[in-house]
Amino acid sequence: MSRIFSLRCQLKDYSDISLSLSVVCYNSSGKELRILVSSALNAIAVLKRSFNIPPIPFFLIDNSEEEKLSLEIFADLKQQMTDLGVELRFLHGHGNIGYGSAHNLVIKKLHSDYHLLLNPDLNLDVESLLSGITYMEQNSEAVMAGPSAEYESGEKQYLCKQYPSVFTFLVRGFFPKPFKKAFTKRLAKFEMHGLSESEPSVDIPIISGCFMLCRSEMLKKIQGFDEGYFLYFEDFDLSLRMAAVGKIAYVPAMRITHTGGYAAEKGWNHIKMFTRSGVRFFNTHGWRFFSQAG
Repeated sequence: MSRIFSLRCQLKDYSDISLSLSVVCYNSSGKELRILVSSALNAIAVLKRSFNIPPIPFFLIDNSEEEKLSLEIFADLKQQMTDLGVELRFLHGHGNIGYGSAHNLVIKKLHSDYHLLLNPDLNLDVESLLSGITYMEQNSEAVMAGPSAEYESGEKQYLCKQYPSVFTFLVRGFFPKPFKKAFTKRLAKFEMHGLSESEPSVDIPIISGCFMLCRSEMLKKIQGFDEGYFLYFEDFDLSLRMAAVGKIAYVPAMRITHTGGYAAEKGWNHIKMFTRSGVRFFNTHGWRFFSQAG
């Protein structure tokens, strides 16, 4: 019996759901976005074989100062969107208001059961949405779920995190590779390397903001992202606040490819933003200089 057929057999009593998606762009390439949108459409097609879903709004929120993106780059996908009931909605002109604030433009007006927060640099596995939403439907206490991720090279990317310490961030982001080896166990503990890759895990403290499958009701209940974060740590903060109203799960069957990198590899301005947001995070949730949870 195929895994998809097995999942369908479990969905007889709850086959009606609604879904929305949003991705925040900033000087993103059209090629990158086409990969994301195309992979999301393929995942939605598989999802709709098991769920009855009304029209799906897919928000592209462009924070670029100048209008560089156009829905025309998706012209060859229009028929697939029509067939699937996916409506691309392009938001632009609000300026570079930050990652969380941009998502909040949509979150405040949600009417869906589930909302998927995305980065533009993703490629979704064809069964990712089916796996994630099936899990959420079967586990009502789960308010948010994170996926299993790989880099383009196929290397495992660890998106689940323990509550961090300042020292761990220094090691992870700024220590030269030869020095990092002395802290392998510390970094593995922070990145939760011990999680099962065959079964979902619950009570995850923090998941990456590149892909967050959320119950819309709970996302609205906590009023979305804290807009005091311009970039970095907004996903840490959101995770902790979502964990206060339910459970966060790691669902390894929900797979993605992610090309993102560390702030320390992106230049001095990103390092400054990372530091500023880190101070806000620890001021809000509590400072840990050397010890970390877990």
